[in-house]
Amino acid sequence: MMFPTPLVALVALSCLALGAAAQQPEATAAPPPLAAGDAVPAFEAQGLNGVKYTVEFPKEGPTTVLLVFLASCPHCRAMLPIWSVAFDKKPERLKVQAIMLDEAPPGFFAFHKVSFPVLRAVDRRDVSHKLKVNRVPMTVRIKPGGLVEDVVQGELDPERVVQLFKAGTGTSGS
Repeated sequence: MMFPTPLVALVALSCLALGAAAQQPEATAAPPPLAAGDAVPAFEAQGLNGVKYTVEFPKEGPTTVLLVFLASCPHCRAMLPIWSVAFDKKPERLKVQAIMLDEAPPGFFAFHKVSFPVLRAVDRRDVSHKLKVNRVPMTVRIKPGGLVEDVVQGELDPERVVQLFKAGTGTSGS
């Protein structure tokens, strides 16, 4: 009796695996990105001091600009000073909250000074799923009640950031 050589066996197993994969629908497709009109559900986040918070968007309250980033992302780090300038000039009624999806290395916030509040996602996958994050940095303008008014993924020029940080829509969900 002849046994197949290891190379022949490896090729045969690879062909079987490829055939099986071709018959199954793709399970790793990215969800559609967050869009205007989508609802943003509440999620858990942690302050840099370790305190846990629920990030939510009540029907009665200000418009919120949500800043989503990774400390490890060079495009996100480029947005930090642009977001900070916009935050410093924002209307009083506008709420701004940054969500960091990874761990900042030691000294990150000493080097990258930000003027806006930053929370870290407690469960990165859960927050990324709820916010439909396909790309960072992500800047989201959310109306009272949690409905997305505008969203941009990727780096923005300062003028576009100013548009997103404009005066809020009031206190009602309409």
